[in-house]
Formats: sequence, structure tokens, C-alpha cells
Amino acid sequence: MDKEVLIERIFDFIKRTTIMVEHLPNTKVSVVISNQILRSATSIGANYRTAYLAKSRPDFINKLKIVEEETDETLYWLELIGRCQLLEEMKLAELKKECRELLLIFIASIKTSKMNKNIKT
Repeated sequence: MDKEVLIERIFDFIKRTTIMVEHLPNTKVSVVISNQILRSATSIGANYRTAYLAKSRPDFINKLKIVEEETDETLYWLELIGRCQLLEEMKLAELKKECRELLLIFIASIKTSKMNKNIKT
């Protein structure tokens, strides 16, 4: 996938996540989860951007692994929001789908980067 297209997808995902957070109920649980998901979702974009400033291929891969972890954490919070019934599952479905797709893209990018230089884990 083209880098610029992926950056736009990430920005769009973050924007949609922030909008979703605004629709959570104003409860103690929602406030905690809101803070967590906002941190992890926005971290996806910030760390992806940082990856392109990497000093070496291993550094790039390590930074992408952080992106992978933050994306997986964001997916966790989305799933928890659904399980706690803080929002209707129908309203979360597209966000969860996009988060899973982004996660698969980052995993594939890490694998490709490792194969290109025969870097072992």
C-alpha cells in the first residue's frame, strides 16, 4: 500500500475514533476507557510517522512494532466498549473492521521489512 494512502487511512481512523469517544456515556468507566483509547489510537499515527525517521532498517522495524502494539491495544479498547455495552455494536463495527485491517497491514509491513533484509526476530 502506498505510504500516503496509509497515512490518510490512519488519520481518518483516528478522527473517527475521536468522534466515537464523544458519543460514549459520561460515566467513570467511560472516562477511563476514553482516555486509554484516545492515547492508543493517536499513538498509531504518531509512531507511524516516527518510523519513517528511523536510522536503520532494524530501527524502522522496531518502530513499526510499536505501531502494531498500539493498534492492537486500540482494538482491545474498541472490543471492551462493545462488551461493556457503552455503545451499540453496530456503531463500533466499522471502526473495529478498520482497526483490524490496519493491524494486518502493519504486521505485513513488518514481515516484508524483515524479509527484505533477512532480519531475524
